[in-house]
Amino acid sequence: MLTHTTRPAWLGATMAVAVIVFAEAIGGTVDVALMLSAALALLVGGLLGRSGHASSLPLTETGAPRRHAIAEALLANIPDPVILVDRRVVVIEANPAARRLLPGLKLRHPLSFSLRSPDVLDGIEEVLRTGNAVRTEYATRVPTERAFEVQIGALPIPEIPGSGEANIVLFLRDLTAARRLEAMRVDFVANASHELRTPLSALLGFIETLQGPARDDARAREKFLGIMRSQAQRMTRLIDDLLSLSRIELHEHVAPTKTVDLGRLARQMVDMHAPLARERGVELKVERPEIPLPVLGDRDELLRVIENLVENAVKYGGSGGVVAVSLHRIERPNGRTAWIELRVRDEGPGIAPEHIPRLTERFYRIDTASSRQQGGTGLGLAIVKHTLNRHRGKLTIESEPDRGTTVRVSLPEHRPNPEAEGAVDVVEGG
Repeated sequence: MLTHTTRPAWLGATMAVAVIVFAEAIGGTVDVALMLSAALALLVGGLLGRSGHASSLPLTETGAPRRHAIAEALLANIPDPVILVDRRVVVIEANPAARRLLPGLKLRHPLSFSLRSPDVLDGIEEVLRTGNAVRTEYATRVPTERAFEVQIGALPIPEIPGSGEANIVLFLRDLTAARRLEAMRVDFVANASHELRTPLSALLGFIETLQGPARDDARAREKFLGIMRSQAQRMTRLIDDLLSLSRIELHEHVAPTKTVDLGRLARQMVDMHAPLARERGVELKVERPEIPLPVLGDRDELLRVIENLVENAVKYGGSGGVVAVSLHRIERPNGRTAWIELRVRDEGPGIAPEHIPRLTERFYRIDTASSRQQGGTGLGLAIVKHTLNRHRGKLTIESEPDRGTTVRVSLPEHRPNPEAEGAVDVVEGG
């Protein structure tokens, strides 16, 4: 026979097992299941106290039982919202994540006062009626759009007044990031397929024409072969960019270990793009200090970053303008590592503010027709962003319509110590 002193421990163990079973039933992770079970077990044990009955607990000034500090600490460290309600759908307990999500959530108040979701409330009624776990969804639109999977399960607590009728646990799993990633994946596949389908369709059409009506037309053949070559080059650039982006993302978590001179790399890229600038009537110039500008980086990847930025500025900067590439060493206060900053400035038409946050998205273009005409794949700035993530750098785009664009790339300066063991010599960029 259970005594008053052993009853809380027995109930705590029962609760732990019950909640683990519940968490497995609703598909929760093991870590969350263990934390949730321990928290609720301690909470109920604290509510029951020594006598095994909530009514014998010391009361606070408001008349509510004191909640167990350890249970609160465990619930506070569960990252997803957790809410415990009784059979009347009145809130018994909620962790800080739930309170942040639902600012109006209050203990001993009906859940419907703060969570106005018919699907969730209907799910609770179904669990109370059948005892079976239910999954549903809950979405918020203010202040930002978020999506949650709500896992609802019965939690029998026989010692709490209510003759053993089930209480209800709501576990809200945030699906916002997963939904966004899924949307990005779907968009990526659709865009990549579209980008490849267009030149392939053109190639097939010209091949059929050359095999048919234009078979003996030498002039048409030369014209069509030139267009086919252009379309094939476009597909090659697209595939190269996709492979580059895939490689960079694969190693994005691994920081480079070699030292390169960013100033020399910039000089090399400016020299390479001088013919393109002259062809388009753009003056391309570079300014950099005479001192080395060392950063930890992958030489080929940083060359690609500078190439994309300079090429974009030359192509979209407008004929007759100036594209200025400059490098700066920026000191930071308190003796922290300085930044090496590369700036690419053009005098083109500029960019409207609503486009700037999306410029690094895959295949995002302000003017799709113009970009394709210029030979762009829509992946250049995405490659720049992920490359800088790997190099622990920053990308800033500043622009206003009719006032040109300035793109800033900032990388931490690296000053190798020649006396240190394993120091890496500066790799020349040119």
